[in-house]
Amino acid sequence: MLNIVLFGAPGTGKGTQSALIIEKYHMVHLSTGDLLRAAIAEGSPMGLEAKKYIDQGLLVPDDVILREVQSTMLKNTQSKGFVFDGFPRTIAQAEALDRMLAEKNTPIQMIIYLEVGEEELYKRILHRSQISGRTDDNEETIRKRIAVYESQTFPLIDYYDAQGKVIRIDGMHTIDQVFVEIQKSIDDYLSKK
Repeated sequence: MLNIVLFGAPGTGKGTQSALIIEKYHMVHLSTGDLLRAAIAEGSPMGLEAKKYIDQGLLVPDDVILREVQSTMLKNTQSKGFVFDGFPRTIAQAEALDRMLAEKNTPIQMIIYLEVGEEELYKRILHRSQISGRTDDNEETIRKRIAVYESQTFPLIDYYDAQGKVIRIDGMHTIDQVFVEIQKSIDDYLSKK
């Protein structure tokens, strides 16, 4: 089983690259954003709880996220692996994910870190909001989400660097160019297995 964390600030293209990885390598996409949006659309208790945080540009509490992640993984035990998109977002989540995966003897093999400049992030997210109509893609919320990312999520790079798992990809290139670099990293790992 191959487990990959796709890492980067909001607007780096994690969702787009996840879709390409999943199509090529036949893995399960585990996007906490998608899971939470589906729960919100359903109006489930977890969705209503999550919406309060998302609408303010804040991170949803770990216990809510971890329940959803574990449930999705249990529904897909026969998969070739998972692409974690938007999760983990905090050191506590990363540690909990490591424990969860250790129980299954299927650790995270690589962190693909998409690096994109801050001004480009704003442009991308504002453009996305015009296309998707997402209510959490307004300028004030975007700035707050990026600030939360920098203070709470970015420290994960050090956490995973210490494990020797971070692969840095220049996310400023075209979608296709970024995916070529991602494929090289995944194929290199798979060829050594």
